[in-house]
Amino acid sequence: MSGRGRLALGAFAATLMAACSMLPLVDPVAWILQAGFLLAVQVGVGALGRRVPLPRLLIVAGQAVVTVLLLTAAFAREQALAGFLPGPLSVQRLADLLNAGADDVGRYAIPAPATEGIRLMLVGGVLLVGLLVDALAVTFRSAAPAGLPLLALYSVAAGLSDGGADWLWFLLAASGYLLLLLAEGRDRLSQWGRVFAGAARSRGPSSAGLESGRALAPVRTGRRIGALALGIALVVPAALPALDSGLLLGSGAGNGKGGGGGTISAVNPLVSLQNNLNQPENREVMTYRTNATGVQDFYLRILALDQFNGNEWRASTRRLRDVPKRLPQPAGLASDVAVTEIRTNISAADSYRQTYLPLPYPATEVRVGGKWRYEPEGRTLVGDDGETTGGARYEISSLLVQPTAQQLANAGPAPEALLREYTQVPDTLPLVVKQTAEEVTKGASNAYEQAVRIQNYFASDGGFTYDTSVTSGTGSAAIGRFLRDRRGFCVHFSFTMAAMARTLGIPARVAVGFTPGAPKSDGSMSVGLRDAHAWPELYFEGVGWTRFEPTPTRGSTPSYTLPDAPAGDTADPAQPEKDPSAAAAATPSASESCPAQMRRQGECGSSALPGLVAPKDPGTPVGTVLGVVLLVLVVLLLPALPMLWRTRVRARRLGSSTGRTPADTAARTLAAWQEITDTAWDHGIAPDDSLTPRRAAERVAREGRLDTEAAAAVHRVAGSVEQVLYAPEPRPMPGLAQDARTVRAGLRLSADRRTRLRATVAPRSAVRVVWALAERRAALAGRWRLPRRPVWPRRPSRQQG
Repeated sequence: MSGRGRLALGAFAATLMAACSMLPLVDPVAWILQAGFLLAVQVGVGALGRRVPLPRLLIVAGQAVVTVLLLTAAFAREQALAGFLPGPLSVQRLADLLNAGADDVGRYAIPAPATEGIRLMLVGGVLLVGLLVDALAVTFRSAAPAGLPLLALYSVAAGLSDGGADWLWFLLAASGYLLLLLAEGRDRLSQWGRVFAGAARSRGPSSAGLESGRALAPVRTGRRIGALALGIALVVPAALPALDSGLLLGSGAGNGKGGGGGTISAVNPLVSLQNNLNQPENREVMTYRTNATGVQDFYLRILALDQFNGNEWRASTRRLRDVPKRLPQPAGLASDVAVTEIRTNISAADSYRQTYLPLPYPATEVRVGGKWRYEPEGRTLVGDDGETTGGARYEISSLLVQPTAQQLANAGPAPEALLREYTQVPDTLPLVVKQTAEEVTKGASNAYEQAVRIQNYFASDGGFTYDTSVTSGTGSAAIGRFLRDRRGFCVHFSFTMAAMARTLGIPARVAVGFTPGAPKSDGSMSVGLRDAHAWPELYFEGVGWTRFEPTPTRGSTPSYTLPDAPAGDTADPAQPEKDPSAAAAATPSASESCPAQMRRQGECGSSALPGLVAPKDPGTPVGTVLGVVLLVLVVLLLPALPMLWRTRVRARRLGSSTGRTPADTAARTLAAWQEITDTAWDHGIAPDDSLTPRRAAERVAREGRLDTEAAAAVHRVAGSVEQVLYAPEPRPMPGLAQDARTVRAGLRLSADRRTRLRATVAPRSAVRVVWALAERRAALAGRWRLPRRPVWPRRPSRQQG
C-alpha cells in the first residue's frame, strides 16, 4: 500500500474511532454503521481524486459535493431529484430534520432515541469532521492539525454525555489520532529513500539489514514517543488531585471540596418546563407542611437565571461554599421592612431526582441530610458528590417578606455592581422591547410603578393569552415574537418582563421553580409537575429581590402590587412540626415500571423533571478549568513556537550593544551574517556553506531580487565577515545590525504574500533548534558512555625470546 493509501486509511480510522465517543448519547447505536459506510465512500472519493491527480482544492471540493449527495440520498431521498440530487424540497427536508434534531436534543434524556433528526446531526457531523481530517492529513499532508477536528468531535461527546464519554472512549479516540500520526511519519520517512541500519545490525555476510532498507529504528522511535505521550495523557490527570480525574473521567465526582471550592454551572430548564406543563397527569413531586397563615406566596424556588446573551437566559457560573448553620441576611433587605419567619417541612418523591434543592425565598436555615453546597448569590443549595433530592426530607426556616407599596416606591438606587450585572441586555434585543416598556410605563414616577405597570400589561391590560402550545424560547427573537403574537406561557411572560425591566434600568432576573401547589385532605400541600413555573424577580434597595407575577391564570399576584395594598400581616403563625420526618410522605402516582420511551423523554424515574434538573455535576472543578485553559494555551502556543523562537534569536543577534573587545566585535559581525543567512533561508534561499561570504552575498542579492540599498547592505556585511575571517587585524564596521534589518526588509518587499507569511509563521531556519537538540543529545550520550576496557599487549613467551 502506498503512503497516501496508508494516510487515507489512518484518517478514516481516526475519525471513526473518535466518533465512537458519541455512542453513549443515542440508543440504538446502529447509526455508527451508516456513518462508517458514508465516511468510507467520502474517503474513497478523495483517494480517487489524488490518484488522477487533481488539484488539492478541487479534491476537497469534490469530497464536499459527494458528502452533500450522500446526506441527501440517506435522509431526503423522496424529495431529491433522481433520489440523490439536492433540490428545493430536499434542502427544506434537511433543514426541517436539523431543526427537529435540535429540538430532540433538548427534549430527550441521554441516551436519546435515534430519531431521524438526531441521526442526521450525528452522521453529518462525523462526515464533516472526516472531510476536515482527510483534507488536512492526506490531501495537504499535515496530520498534526487534523487532531483539532478530532478533539472537537470528542469534546462535543464528552460535554453532552455527562460522564458517558469516559476514559475508554478517550483512549479509543487518542489511539486513532496516534495511528494517523504514525502513518504520516512512515509516509514522510519513505520519501527519503532507503534508511540503512548499519553493519552492526546485519546478520552474516548477506547484510539483510542493508538490503531491506526499512526504517525500523525511526518507526520504533515514533511508536515509543506516541506511546509515551498517550501514557502521560492518561496517567498525569489521574495523578493530579487538583484536576479531579482530569478530562478522562468527566468533571469528577464532586463539585469541589473544601471551603470555597467548586462552582455552579449554567442550566437551561425551559424546554422541559413546557413539557411538564403539558403532562396529561399532574404527577406529585413533593409535599410540604408549613405554619404560614397563607400559602399563596409560598413559591418553591430552584434557581435563578440571570444572564441574557440574546440567544437564551441562563444561570451564571458561581462559586459554592459549605452550607452555613444559618444563612446570611438577604441582600438589600432593610430592617424597617416587615418580615415573618416561617418553618416548613418538605418531603420529595423518590422519583424526583435533581441536584437543586427547592426552597422558599429567602431561606434562613436549612436542615437536610446528605451532601449539599451553598451558592450565596442565588441563595440555592446544590447537591455534591451525586446528591439529589430523591426521597429527601428537610426542614426550612424562611422569611415571608411583606413590603408596602410605599417602601417599594421609595427604594433608593441599587449598588453599582449589582446594577451593572443585572441590567445588561444584548445588542440583538429588538427595539420593540424597549419601546413597549417605555410606552407601558409612560408617566410612572419611580421604578416600582414601572414594574407594576409592566406586570399588569401582561397579566390583564395587554390582551395576552396563556398558551402552553406555543414554541418555547427565551432569546431575542422569541421575545419579539411574543410581543407581536401575544400568546405564550410563563417562560415568555417572565423573560419578557425581565428584559423590559432591564431596558428601563431596573435589575431583573428570572426564577424557576414551583407555585404553591394544591391542598390535600390531611392538611399538607401537594406540588406536581404542572406546578412548574417561572417568574421574574426585580431588585429594590431596602427590600431586596422581589417577586412579580405577569403570567395570567398562574400563581398569585403579590399583595404589594395590588391597589391599596395592605401593610402586611405580621401576626405570629402557628408552630410547625418539630420533627421533619413527620412530614407527609410523597406518593407519586407514576408506575415503578416506566416504559423505555417515557424514560427517554424524562417523564419518570430519575428524569421526572428533566428541565429543572441540573446536570449531575452542577459544578466544574477549578482544577479541570485550569487544565482545560492550559490545554488550550498549549494548542494555541505550539504552532507559534517557531515564530517566537525566531523573533527572540533575531533580537539577540541584532542587539544594540557594541563589543568592547575585538572578540566581541567579531562575534557581532558573525551574528549579523548568520541573521542574514537565516532570513534568506526563511524566504526560500537555502544556505550553501561551500560559497565564500562574497559569493553568498551575490546569491542572496540575485535570488532575493534585492533593491540597490539592500544589496549594498548585504555586501557590506559580507565584507565585514571576510575581515573577521581573514584579516590579521579586522576593522570594526558600524551599523551591521541595521544592514541586516535592511536586507530583511528588502527580502520581504520582493517576496509574495505566501512567502512572507511562511517566513513569519513557519520560518525554515527554526530547524536549527532540532539540530541543536540532536547535538546536545549526542554530547550527553558521549559523556555518559562507559570507556572501553583497555587491551594490554601480551608478554612474549620465553620460547619466543
